[in-house]
Amino acid sequence: MSDAGRIVRVLPDVSGLDKRFDYVVPARWAESVDVGALVRMDLHGRRVAGWVVEVDVDPPAGVELREITKVSSLGPDQAVIDIATWAAHRWSGRVAPLLKMASPDTMVDQLPSGPGPRTLPAPPADLANDIAEVFGRPGVTVVRTPPNADLFPWLLGAAALGDGIVVTPSIGMARFLGGQLRRAGGRVALAGRDWALGAAGGTVIGARKAAWGRVRQLAYSVVIDEHDERLQEERNPTWHARDVAIERARRAGAPAVLLSPAPSPVALRLADHVIAPSRSAERASWPIVEVVDRRDGDPARGGLFSDELVRVLRSTTNRVICVLNRKGRSPMLACAGCGELVRTHDGERLMSEVDGELVGPGGERRPLVCANCGGTKLKRLRLGVSRAREELEALAGEPVAEVTSEVDAADVGRERILIGTEAVLHRVNNADAVVFLDFDQELLAPRYRAGEQAMSLIVQAARLVGPRAGGGRILIQTRTPDHRVLRGALSADPGSFASEESALREAMSFPPFGALAEIGGPPAGDFVEPLLDRLDINVLGPRDDGRYLLRADGPDELATVLAETPRPKGRLRVAVDPPRA
Repeated sequence: MSDAGRIVRVLPDVSGLDKRFDYVVPARWAESVDVGALVRMDLHGRRVAGWVVEVDVDPPAGVELREITKVSSLGPDQAVIDIATWAAHRWSGRVAPLLKMASPDTMVDQLPSGPGPRTLPAPPADLANDIAEVFGRPGVTVVRTPPNADLFPWLLGAAALGDGIVVTPSIGMARFLGGQLRRAGGRVALAGRDWALGAAGGTVIGARKAAWGRVRQLAYSVVIDEHDERLQEERNPTWHARDVAIERARRAGAPAVLLSPAPSPVALRLADHVIAPSRSAERASWPIVEVVDRRDGDPARGGLFSDELVRVLRSTTNRVICVLNRKGRSPMLACAGCGELVRTHDGERLMSEVDGELVGPGGERRPLVCANCGGTKLKRLRLGVSRAREELEALAGEPVAEVTSEVDAADVGRERILIGTEAVLHRVNNADAVVFLDFDQELLAPRYRAGEQAMSLIVQAARLVGPRAGGGRILIQTRTPDHRVLRGALSADPGSFASEESALREAMSFPPFGALAEIGGPPAGDFVEPLLDRLDINVLGPRDDGRYLLRADGPDELATVLAETPRPKGRLRVAVDPPRA
């Protein structure tokens, strides 16, 4: 116990606890403890870790305070702690998991010396004006970069401003771009691993963790492939690296630059400025995209092996990737007469057969009749990856490797033909052709972001096969050939898709024209019950799995409602901005 010395407020790193406690700093550490320091202290009979979130606070009256027992490391600064507090409210979670993301991977007792003068090469002449314009103004700028464009010039333009953060969808991309920038003379720190180097000055680059990188004075935030759903945390709080990077730049008065071949409706809604390439440059960067209408195919075979697929297999001498997001026996229904998929009235979702009726995700019901031709004979399409691999192997007359999320990139064999779920697109570096065997499961998935996620898969495929001048080719097999995603891909114009998608979202009050939270777990019903009569929130559900959706006018309104609503006992799951709802 102690009754003298500096008093600091500490947030313990204890699961389920979001309360702050006051402690005394022993005299030997009085000058070294500042906001963000990682410390250890006694709490309720056990020694725990925590973060100093305030210093020199007034001690509570009549309370004898304990001393901090250890100063472990430097940690996030005041600006990052403030952002973490904001994000915990925005995504209805605790602050501690966010401060973990912002802390070094290993203990740091002091920062290295700052960088000396830096001389970086100038960006290419054809981009110099755009880069200077984008990084010369605060606010959010969305840059539509063609899928096979070189992104490095944009990093050069950013690094010339000083210290900042660059967020990428994968650690592999961060290492590649960071290596380029380092070789060009930039000071680069990989998020987490090089925490101290980044805090001393330079560019912090990494996957979504980079959004929390500590820098001396934030001069820019760059988010690459802001459309990629890997930038969102799946665990509570379900924060999005794009939104964190934007908020950090806004508070610092710095530019936030979002790069993407297919900017999301959310990014376009947040943007103060949008820059798009010329039509000729964008089209040249896209591969050849061919859409195969499978409505005339044989439903009994699942419509997976068209004549066009056979032509691609036989005319391509190098790697061909086939994508099928069905591991086992995920069913779809198609009319045996006209070949049309059985969809909801608006054409946006698949329907299934339940107790002799067709049932859609929103509760829509109708008899077992094709809405297109009136036929009553429906067939199930059930072929999954494993069975499809066997049939594809027989068709090609050569070995076909199966690749799913359980297969590491290093374990992918040398077979010319690969088949797998979408994970296969992230396990190889290049291919001559990518074939989406059944794209309707992406286009018509029961998720409000299905179209956006489908376009993201096409973008990833476009990068693997390269531009049309090099022979890059994407083959998309579908029974909905006029879908807005496919029109955008065929014309190499994701901007047209984004316009249609945004209009549809606005009509349905889905993000970014509203805010959503998914509530799950045993106490979900008890949590939403007091919200049923509120006018500022719309409760949807429960679904078959017991989960509810809450819809509000905007993120601030939703965050306020979630913060005000008492939490019942039990394991409650709150996911704000759920990507798969």
